[in-house]
Amino acid sequence: MRWMVVRVAGPSMVPTLYDGDHLLARRGQRATSGDVVLAHFADTGAEILVVKRAVRPVAGGWWVASDNPYAGGDSRTHGPATILARVVWRYWPLLRRRS
Repeated sequence: MRWMVVRVAGPSMVPTLYDGDHLLARRGQRATSGDVVLAHFADTGAEILVVKRAVRPVAGGWWVASDNPYAGGDSRTHGPATILARVVWRYWPLLRRRS
């Protein structure tokens, strides 16, 4: 399956993405620095997927970061990640209310 539907859980990508946002990601697309990606860390196992920002390729995978510096759970904690897909669209919610 090339396309993946993903629901964001947690605050790690705030202010770009919020808990409950729904994303469409595409497998097999090459990631570049700055892309929002779906990845996993070797120390957490392949079944735990994370949504992060691709920073740069490093030995062993990609350095990925949370957009929210206070959330953690990125390469600073887990080391390089394997990128599985590139996020191409946040399709829900259609509009976000501004506070």
